[in-house]
Amino acid sequence: MEKVARLVMSSGLAGAAGNQFAALKAGPDPWIVGEGRRIYRRSLRLRDGILYFMGFDGTEKHLYLLGTSPIRTDFTGISATVGGLHLCQAELSTENARVLHALFPFTAPVSLRQRITTIGCGDRLGLASPGHIRALRGFDAAPVLAQQSVRELTLTRRDFPGVVRDASFLVFQEGYEDGYGADGDHLKNIRDIDLAIDAGMPMITLDLTEVMAAEPADWSESRVDAAFQGLDAGLRSHVGDTYEGKQFALPGCRIAFSAVEARRCALMYGRALDFAAEVDARLRERRGSQYDLEISIDETTTPTLPAHHLFIASELQRRGVAVTSMAPRFVGEFQKGIDYIGDLGEFERQFTVHCAIARARGGYKISIHSGSDKFSVYPVIGRHTGMRLHLKTAGTSWLQAVRVVSRTNPSLFRRMLARALSCFPDAAKLYHVAADPSAIPSADRVPDSELGNYLDRKDSRQLLHITYGGLLDDPGIRAEFFATLGTHEELHYSAVQEHMERHVRLLGVPQKH
Repeated sequence: MEKVARLVMSSGLAGAAGNQFAALKAGPDPWIVGEGRRIYRRSLRLRDGILYFMGFDGTEKHLYLLGTSPIRTDFTGISATVGGLHLCQAELSTENARVLHALFPFTAPVSLRQRITTIGCGDRLGLASPGHIRALRGFDAAPVLAQQSVRELTLTRRDFPGVVRDASFLVFQEGYEDGYGADGDHLKNIRDIDLAIDAGMPMITLDLTEVMAAEPADWSESRVDAAFQGLDAGLRSHVGDTYEGKQFALPGCRIAFSAVEARRCALMYGRALDFAAEVDARLRERRGSQYDLEISIDETTTPTLPAHHLFIASELQRRGVAVTSMAPRFVGEFQKGIDYIGDLGEFERQFTVHCAIARARGGYKISIHSGSDKFSVYPVIGRHTGMRLHLKTAGTSWLQAVRVVSRTNPSLFRRMLARALSCFPDAAKLYHVAADPSAIPSADRVPDSELGNYLDRKDSRQLLHITYGGLLDDPGIRAEFFATLGTHEELHYSAVQEHMERHVRLLGVPQKH
């Protein structure tokens, strides 16, 4: 601590005020102050005579407070006085993140309901947010920096408060004040939703898989009719009056309901729609109007039929559910980590109908799940949504971290590849991928300079994409992996930034003026 204080003294921060403060902020970031220590210039904030900034002490990051008189603060940490300077070193804890939110509100996640284009920047490691921020800073899109599912939390050994904490301090590190979101992703029950809300997450992606009834999709007409008669009389009457034999004219298309299809929808989605209304009420109770509810119906084996999408959207609207975005299951395949698989013409024809439904039923955003690396369909998505969309990414940023390891620590990358092959059978039970491990060449004789090619081949890319849990569960790999990214921090940020910028440019997200 004393060594850090002396380095701060010698850096010129002690006299930071007025023009001198502005000049200090204007330099390159990070600012290396010696012996592997860093000060992050973009984090410099002067308030009530106290200078706040993020720094790295050679081992880990801290939040620092610097003043010429004793500092009284709610941050927990340690203090030192050197040469008349008073320095507090605060740990990057969940409790201190809450203090940071109160002091600098821009560090807390917010609802992005009013933002037209939002990008879910899944950060499995809690390290990539600076790269995401730099990628989106010049574009008219808002990042959801803290985004994790329960599955990802389990595999990475994190929790919702930690996900929000990590994003908060990195937002402060980057000095990003334009607002960011936090998403409890693919949640299926009230307990997990409450945990996400308690952690300060304004966005909930509600996965209706477990409350939808998939079986009626394959039932005969007679079986559908028989089951329909067992529903509440009021619901039967509503479905008959509103949907059976009706046609709905939407911009550019017409959607018709036969009697059997209307009844099938009631059987498949009735319970799920009631649950969505319950979750919406819960969010309104806990957060007032400051929340984003995404409805996920994409975790199915078949594409969402236009009539089914229209039924779901109409019934949510009838129940007064405030839908910010909805994720249908699109035609073709959106597999992890690779480009779209399918007929681009057919995708565009069906996608325009989904967009028309969204516009006609409240103007919610169309959400693209497993959306990373789908470069061939981005222009279609951007054009037909009018940029009113939410693109959800996750594993692609993890892969950029692995790419950095392939460039800077070849021996670790080879160990990771071998470990990934052994973990693949278990990981493949959790994710839908077409990777063939037997088609992945051994890395033993591959030159170091060519290891990055494994991140470009479909089989090895998907292998490394889904085995993150097994890789991070290996103590030796985990420690060296995080140490490597820490040593090459700016390279990591640049790799993430470059890759995410490719996404937003192909989508056609307009640049800020």
